[in-house]
Amino acid sequence: MANIKSSAKRAEIGKVREARNKANRTRLKTTLKRFDAAVVGGDKTEAAAAYTTAVKTVDKAAARGLLHKNNAARKKSSLTRRLDGMA
Repeated sequence: MANIKSSAKRAEIGKVREARNKANRTRLKTTLKRFDAAVVGGDKTEAAAAYTTAVKTVDKAAARGLLHKNNAARKKSSLTRRLDGMA
């Protein structure tokens, strides 16, 4: 345990940020899994709705610093190709 007040505060802030980042990563993974399930299910309208949500979540994750902007772009491109590949 920290003895100095400022270092104790920094440790507490780190815990809060860690929890927030974990929640945001979990939200991102969940939306991507929902999109995958919709594509595998074969329902184009459901997949399109899940695609919109997934792209929005990826953009938010990139803005928050959870994903690098190129990683986010690659994920969105992959999602788009999978959606477009549905016949």
